[in-house]
Amino acid sequence: MGQKLSDEQVVALIDLALKNIDTEFPNKPSHVLSGPNDVRPPKEHFPAFYGCFDWHSSVHGHWMLVRLLKLYPDTIRDQVVRQKLAQHLTKENVEIESRLFAEKENKSFERMYGWAWFLRLVVELESWDDADAGVWRENLKPLEDVLVQNTIAYLPKLSYPIRIGEHSDTGFALGQLLDYAETVNNLELKQLCVSRSRDFYYSDVDYPTRYEPSGHDFFSSCWNEADLMRRVLSAEEYSTWLTNFLPRLDIKEMGNLLLPVQVSDVTDPKLVHLAGLDLSRAWCLNGIAKRLPNEDPRKALLAEAAIEHGRVGMDYVFSGHYEGEHWLATFAVYWLTNVSID
Repeated sequence: MGQKLSDEQVVALIDLALKNIDTEFPNKPSHVLSGPNDVRPPKEHFPAFYGCFDWHSSVHGHWMLVRLLKLYPDTIRDQVVRQKLAQHLTKENVEIESRLFAEKENKSFERMYGWAWFLRLVVELESWDDADAGVWRENLKPLEDVLVQNTIAYLPKLSYPIRIGEHSDTGFALGQLLDYAETVNNLELKQLCVSRSRDFYYSDVDYPTRYEPSGHDFFSSCWNEADLMRRVLSAEEYSTWLTNFLPRLDIKEMGNLLLPVQVSDVTDPKLVHLAGLDLSRAWCLNGIAKRLPNEDPRKALLAEAAIEHGRVGMDYVFSGHYEGEHWLATFAVYWLTNVSID
């Protein structure tokens, strides 16, 4: 499960998510309007996932609530969280959203970051033996089916991986998709993700570490790739691949990728991305370290770097400013609860 959270920490994280998933404005819709009748408030387009400034943040805010409720069933917020999830995750709400994603004008909407987070939400519900969770999981199927079909249609057409420190990074999405495919036993999707991962990344050598981070990054494309490939390769094959990918894996040679970053202005919605970079690096570094054998000296180095990144990133989660507070808690919970490496 990762680090044990105190009751106070769990409640604080839950309260932040509960506040944000019902905050409709400000809002950044980002989907295509097909005609004048589409000019409607966000809640009419997205009755399940309308809050948190944008669709993907709302999705992973819901994931965070499910994750915490699942891991901490005795929280005093149990009933209020269940009521809120039952209100949002209805069959009718999800069907409305699935129809928008099925439109040809919106086939690239939230591709693939939002898709990945939605399927991570499905994973969380699929693996939870709980009566309410079973209902919510069933209700998500219409949109789940659309996104899986869209993914299977899209990945073979993607000629090159997208390497970027923001939403569309291919390495992050493929890692989430693989976890989903394994959880629901979707062999077609799993084989596609593995083959595309090998196509895109298996031959990568000597990653140019000096070019990260960029000023708006909340992902490290380098660490996302390495975190993906630990899922794809055997332990022995992965160790060799990592050596070729990062031949100088030490603080002296690549400190910019092993040392946490600072945020100069938590009220700037782009600059605060760097707080998320600390947290996403933490979970990637942790996952990579756990894949390496105990005798590998890189294991301790990466594990220590993960802890330090997580410590710095956590300082920004409760900033009091919506620019970061509408999404950073999700990244914190992902890191703190060891998602995908339990």
